[in-house]
Amino acid sequence: MPPETSNPKRQVHVIGGGPVGLILTALLQTMGDYSIRLYEKRSTYTRTRMVKLDTYLIADSVEDYCIDYIDGENVEAVFDRTDLDEGVASRQSIPADLRLLLLDWTLGFCPLNAIEQALSDLIDSRGTGSVERIVGELTAEDALAMVGLDDIVIDCTGSRSLLRDHISPTFSSAQPNLFKVRLEYALVITFLYSQTYVCDEYCKYYKNAENDHYKFIPAVHRTFYDQGVSHVTGIVNITEEEFRAIPSRFDSQWLRDNLPGVTLSMDRFIERIKHETGGEILGETEIVRIPLDLYHARNVTSRKWRGLDGAEHPFVNAPAFLAGDSAIGSPYFQSISLGFECAMFLAGLLGQQDLPLQERFDRYENFMYKQWLRVYMRSKMIKHNKDLFETLDDTFALLEKLHIY
Repeated sequence: MPPETSNPKRQVHVIGGGPVGLILTALLQTMGDYSIRLYEKRSTYTRTRMVKLDTYLIADSVEDYCIDYIDGENVEAVFDRTDLDEGVASRQSIPADLRLLLLDWTLGFCPLNAIEQALSDLIDSRGTGSVERIVGELTAEDALAMVGLDDIVIDCTGSRSLLRDHISPTFSSAQPNLFKVRLEYALVITFLYSQTYVCDEYCKYYKNAENDHYKFIPAVHRTFYDQGVSHVTGIVNITEEEFRAIPSRFDSQWLRDNLPGVTLSMDRFIERIKHETGGEILGETEIVRIPLDLYHARNVTSRKWRGLDGAEHPFVNAPAFLAGDSAIGSPYFQSISLGFECAMFLAGLLGQQDLPLQERFDRYENFMYKQWLRVYMRSKMIKHNKDLFETLDDTFALLEKLHIY
């Protein structure tokens, strides 16, 4: 009688060890059915920008999930009640050690590299032996060559996705698998302030009242307080010509020397904060210039490769998925929350071993398209409201931006 052999675990390739790749790995690691290879080009986590996770990630009821006064109605309009119930149920199955981290991150701002390091440490501390880390650059050709029969591939490589244009046979570099809207160009300005500082829509208006052109708009509910110190992040709209002429990252002195109009607006805003609270700017102001893009992949799974038996491509037999910014990017609120949301849903699908692959494909595509509709509606509304805000004191300019009946 031949000796008994255990069923080998199915190989999962998670490409990209940022926050979404790490949380996917942490979720799949606890299922026991997968052997995971986590690929990351960085040997250390260095991105220090502050991020905040939305509380819907830890919602334990549909009502809590839809609590956002801007987004709640959109969610209820786009998602079926069964979708929302399933999402809440999936959150209740998140491992306790991971849920504790999520609870902490929804309290306020946190450095991105602190989130990445905490997830990485969690994976290592479990000692399951099911996760293999591979550090180094990876090309699309490298990724496709390493895929074995029936392996699972998950691309978490971000906005410049490694495999987005390979996941469907109908797209290529000449015809990308991407729909993109450029909303505006902006400076993202971050500083530390020595007092607790809260800014609502009235605050934004009155502190910008004398700024005719450049208006510094800090994000509502995205100010983190650490023992009285506030981490403030906001954006200033700039033209495409200005965007092309300035470096990607610079300090306040460069701003003063080269963009005096922006400097004047910033000084007015900050002086009014100081007058109200008596605080000071701590350290150096960080400034980056970015295009604010809203986009989604038209296909987020390799389902169109299935059944193409004559095709010589690994995705004919190895299912592939896009997650996080590889699938959807949103500019006005932290896309890390959206990335975690799709990671949780995808992990839940992969955990249902008796679910046919085609149904997993269809459900993930459907879920991600609904998330795209949600993000699109919210982002376009924020952009429109922001345009209105910037012309509040110019009646005719304001009327030109209105569409009434």
